[in-house]
Amino acid sequence: MQLSFGPSYERFREEARAFIGAHWSPGGDARAFRAEAIARGYFYPRFPKAYGGGGGDGDPLLSMIVREECAAAGAPFELAGIGVKMLAPTLLVRGAEWQKQRFIGPTLMGDVLWCQGYSEPEAGSDLASLRTRAVREGDEWVIHGHKIWTSDAHRADFMFLLARTGGEGGKHNTLSYLLLDMRQPGVTVRPLKQLTGESHFNEVFLDGARTPADWIVGAPGEGWSVGRTTLAFERAGLNAPDMLDDLVVQIKAIARTKLRDGRPLIEHDHIMEELGIIDGYCLAHRYSVLRQVAMDAAGEDPGLAALCTKLSATDIGLRIARLAQDVLGDQGLLMPPPGVTRDNMDPMFWALRAVAVTIAGGASNIQRNIIAERGLDLPRSAQ
Repeated sequence: MQLSFGPSYERFREEARAFIGAHWSPGGDARAFRAEAIARGYFYPRFPKAYGGGGGDGDPLLSMIVREECAAAGAPFELAGIGVKMLAPTLLVRGAEWQKQRFIGPTLMGDVLWCQGYSEPEAGSDLASLRTRAVREGDEWVIHGHKIWTSDAHRADFMFLLARTGGEGGKHNTLSYLLLDMRQPGVTVRPLKQLTGESHFNEVFLDGARTPADWIVGAPGEGWSVGRTTLAFERAGLNAPDMLDDLVVQIKAIARTKLRDGRPLIEHDHIMEELGIIDGYCLAHRYSVLRQVAMDAAGEDPGLAALCTKLSATDIGLRIARLAQDVLGDQGLLMPPPGVTRDNMDPMFWALRAVAVTIAGGASNIQRNIIAERGLDLPRSAQ
């Protein structure tokens, strides 16, 4: 097995390292740095320059190297978030030319924020049962419905949503994928207060909200297909090995200083054993992702492994969350202090929050069904 990047990639690493050293210093202008990195083709290389991207050849190994060097230097990397990770790549694949021109560039730069209008009170995992409806009236769609668990809807400029627009066929063939300006009349956002005291999720009520007729991605009735494209990008964004590794680093740091029975937690057998197991899983996950990235770079299909990656990361995250609770003890049951939000939360909060990934991007039981049906060609149920 060849685990090195090779001479050409290492030369690129040196170039990227020199660029970062010349253009970034702690406390610098993150937006200006990102703009320069995009212009040089280091950021968003899979997006053409015409749409505000880096316009590179899209080699995923090059992107991985840039990410590693940015992390090492403490420099900003590509923005994350729903718009960048889900909507922009969906538009690149399925959007109309004018949609790519108008929305992708500002989204990549963080100038516009998006939220996702999928889940409803009676349509979560069974998304095809959603009830939100959009009716064509002249040059507009008029939307009535109720979305829930809508992350960042209270801050978003736009929403991409699934609505039932009618037509022939079953429930999967009567959905459409629409874009909506959240500042339109008829859009009401109601924050949902969480146990942490913050309100990251929201309810969104659509009472006659209007959006132009051409703010549809794909054709009417293709919403299920376009929506699955978006979900595929969402799941890919939940698998980053660096994210899992960072959580483990935080747990180890606390376990070295927190005492139990007069000894640091990290010296207790059950803590050391669990850390060793998690380290092993994280390393296996990292090299599985690297293998898939290398296959992608070579134009090869990683096959079943790609379907399993999100589930693997989910299981590791769940194990990390359980260990974090053990390490924190009763402290892990305390509410965050006043003024703390998800943007300045203690890093250990994110270790505890890793359990949420069992739902994000598709619940684990749904993911297992996808692996069974699409990856292993198993029947939906025993006959």
